[in-house]
Amino acid sequence: MKKYLSIAVLALIIFSQSSTAYAQYDPKAREILDAMSEAYRQIGAFESGFSYSMENTDQSISEDFEGEIAVKGDKYRLRMGGQEIINDGSTVWTYLEEVNEVNIDDYDPDEGDISPTQIYNAYKRGFKYNYLEDETIDGKTYQVVDLVPENKDNQFFKIQLHIAEDDRTLKKWRIFDKNGTHYTYEIDNFNPQASVTDELFSFDTSKYDGVEIVDLR
Repeated sequence: MKKYLSIAVLALIIFSQSSTAYAQYDPKAREILDAMSEAYRQIGAFESGFSYSMENTDQSISEDFEGEIAVKGDKYRLRMGGQEIINDGSTVWTYLEEVNEVNIDDYDPDEGDISPTQIYNAYKRGFKYNYLEDETIDGKTYQVVDLVPENKDNQFFKIQLHIAEDDRTLKKWRIFDKNGTHYTYEIDNFNPQASVTDELFSFDTSKYDGVEIVDLR
């Protein structure tokens, strides 16, 4: 079984919230999203920390943790919640710390999973979008945009993005699940000048003593 949960959630990160009333293609929202996409395209490679929280008040469920991500072109390395996921553009390694196991699989961009290297463009297909407002966080202005899936069967009914007005990077996003669960991600220590080498995007078994390898290819 492929363990892409954290990737899927992180990917959906970028397109949350909105009601049916907001289900439209707002030109102002599109302008903001296009500017964000272009900003990340020009950055090329970056490292960042992030905080994550999940809450469902009806079910009295709450959790939070921190993670790290590095991205270079089509490659990424993600650490969060006891998982480490590495994608070199053709192969995906999913390391599960608790059981000291790594699953290896081919990466298929056509499978429909949104990866951290695609999230900045995901709004271009399958979403409607709407600009809500400008919001100030710690003295900095962020433009709030809602994304709504065109597919009504989608598990998420809304994704809400907070995009910095000055450099067009993401500060925060919330995903709204139909079961009442809210997922919130907030970026810390964003480093667009990071020296990210290709060696970072492969799994070195020699660094994981006794790791069990499960090859799913």
